[in-house]
Amino acid sequence: MSNTITTLVNRNRQFAGDFTATDMPILPKLRTVLLTCIDARVDPAHIFGLELGDAVIMRNNGGRVTPAVVQEVSALAFMVSKMGGEGPPAFEFIIIQHTQCGAQRFADPDFHRELKEQCGVDMSLSAISDPELSLREDVERLRDAPEVPDYVVVSGLLYDVKTGQVREIVPPTKLAA
Repeated sequence: MSNTITTLVNRNRQFAGDFTATDMPILPKLRTVLLTCIDARVDPAHIFGLELGDAVIMRNNGGRVTPAVVQEVSALAFMVSKMGGEGPPAFEFIIIQHTQCGAQRFADPDFHRELKEQCGVDMSLSAISDPELSLREDVERLRDAPEVPDYVVVSGLLYDVKTGQVREIVPPTKLAA
């Protein structure tokens, strides 16, 4: 085993030794899904003091709403709707992007071209040139996706990696226009 795997397995043994959450419900306590960047500096559990079972966490390059994210949100909303209750299910989707994001490199035309030529990967939907604008674009991308129910509440937060603070860019709003 590598040193990293040994460290992680040992940490898991400690976690499992204290584990008592055996009857946790499938739906998160906060009825919330957080989408954020894969950047190791942006860990929602630490940023928001989340406990196990509080929220669903999705991560990708830049914390962007991609076609795969639209599919996941649609599937989750459908699953939640089938789990009972009266009226549209409460479901909040929070997009969290951050300052000094590596996805800003994808906005560089030379970097983007070279990535596509050498790796065959198009990261145009993950590119960020202005995080506030990106958050607004991503909310619109969800709003324009016919497969996402209009009762889903979406908001956008910008996390500052230097201060540890979040700032609301898009207030919580139902997707219905």
